Amino acid sequence: MLNLRARSWVGRVLAPIGGGLHRLGVSPNSITVIGTLGTVASAALLIGTGRFVLGVVAITVFVLFDLLDGAVARAGGTASPFGAVLDSTLDRMADASIFVALVWWYAASGHTSSRPDLILAALLALVLGQLIPYVRARAEGVGIDASVGIAERAERLILVLVGVGLAGLGVPVALPIALWVLVAAGVITVGQRLAAVRRAAASPPPAPTPQESAGG
Repeated sequence: MLNLRARSWVGRVLAPIGGGLHRLGVSPNSITVIGTLGTVASAALLIGTGRFVLGVVAITVFVLFDLLDGAVARAGGTASPFGAVLDSTLDRMADASIFVALVWWYAASGHTSSRPDLILAALLALVLGQLIPYVRARAEGVGIDASVGIAERAERLILVLVGVGLAGLGVPVALPIALWVLVAAGVITVGQRLAAVRRAAASPPPAPTPQESAGG
């Protein structure tokens, strides 16, 4: 729900910028790639080295590219199946980089803040973050809408970035809370999506209309 509302509001704000970039000849796919590379680099070089606040600020800026590429595509009428697949694929890469950076920071050899519990939570959040969109994609592949759940991408990003940011500001308990909430929300969301698929698959197909029956 938050994902849809945020995209709708930010989409209206970014529409004029998207139109300007389109007129300059900037392609939406290039924006997608730049945003992902920026997110991955920020995660590795900032969060992965313990500079949490700077990392959160940088990643937040680059995550907005995920909305800006859509604004450019709409402005130029250049939306394409390849662009949609590229965007979804690179979203998974960008999201995963944040959790990989956290694992790297807390698992670094000789690190004084080594936290096995946070490593486990980050790994579980990473796996669930990949599993949630996978269930939706597989469901859509068989013609079922599974875009349900309490933790879509926007919610997951907000949770982890808030936790990381507060930890960087001297509230270390915020990160364990955020990660374990993410794990719980991820498990619930996967369950919600699988349940939606099961209900849809168990429902009888709609009866054909008289016109369809007559048409053979």
